[in-house]
Amino acid sequence: MTLFFDGFIFFLGAVFGSFLNVCIHRVPKGESVVKPGSRCPECLKPIRWFDNIPVLSFLALRGQCRNCGVKISPRYFLVELSSGGFWLGLWKLYGFSGFSAAGVILFSILLVVSATDFETGFIPDKLTFPGMAAGFLLSALFPALQGESLWYRGELKSLLGFVAGGGILLAIGFFGNWIFKKESMGGGDIKLIAMLGAFLGVEKVLLVFLFAPLAAIPFALYMKFARKAETIPFGPFLALAGALLFVYGDWIGKTLFYF
Repeated sequence: MTLFFDGFIFFLGAVFGSFLNVCIHRVPKGESVVKPGSRCPECLKPIRWFDNIPVLSFLALRGQCRNCGVKISPRYFLVELSSGGFWLGLWKLYGFSGFSAAGVILFSILLVVSATDFETGFIPDKLTFPGMAAGFLLSALFPALQGESLWYRGELKSLLGFVAGGGILLAIGFFGNWIFKKESMGGGDIKLIAMLGAFLGVEKVLLVFLFAPLAAIPFALYMKFARKAETIPFGPFLALAGALLFVYGDWIGKTLFYF
C-alpha cells in the first residue's frame, strides 16, 4: 500500500511537472499558460492525451513528436521527472504539512526559474514576485518554516531574509558594475535571492551566498574554457543552493556554523 501511494504522489508531481514545462515554454514569451492546450512547438498540432502522459509518453515516443517527428527537448522529460521526485521526497520527509506545501511551491518556482535562465538567460518577474508573496504568507501561516511558533516572528524572519538576500546581492551588483564598468549581476538574480530569503530567513539565505558560487565554479570554468562563453546563468545555482538549504539548512547551520 505504501509503495502504491508513493507512486501516486510521484505521478501527481510529474503531472504538475507537465504544467511547469508549459510555464517554462510560455512565460518568457508572455503567452498564456492556460490557452491553447499542449501542442507541438514545430507543427503546432495539439498533443493527444495518450501522448501527454508525464515521463512515459516521452519514453514511448523516443523523444519525438508523433505527428511531425521533430525531436522533443529532453528538458520536458527531466522537468517531469524532477517534479515527481521532489513531490515524493517532500512527502517522505514532511508528510502532509506546511513544510511540504512550502516546498512544493518553492521547488516548483525554482525548477521553472532554472530552466528559463538556462534557455533564455531570463528570470521572469511573473515567477519571483508571486514567490516573494508566497514566502511571506507561508511564514505567517506556518511560522515553523522559520523556526518560530508565533506568526509575527515567522513573518519578521521572512522579511529580514528578503531584505538581507536582495540587499546583499544588490550591493554586490552595484560594486561589480563599478569595478567592471558593465552589468555584473542581473536583476532577475537579485529578485530570485530576495524570494529565497522570504522562504529561508536570514541565516539560510546567507548560506546561499556561500554554496551557490561553489556549485557554479566548475560549470563556469567549463563554459569559459570549453565553450568560450562570456557569461553563465547564475539563477540555477542560486536555486540549487536554496533548495538544498530549505531541506538541510538547519543541519548545515548547526553542524558547520553553530546557528
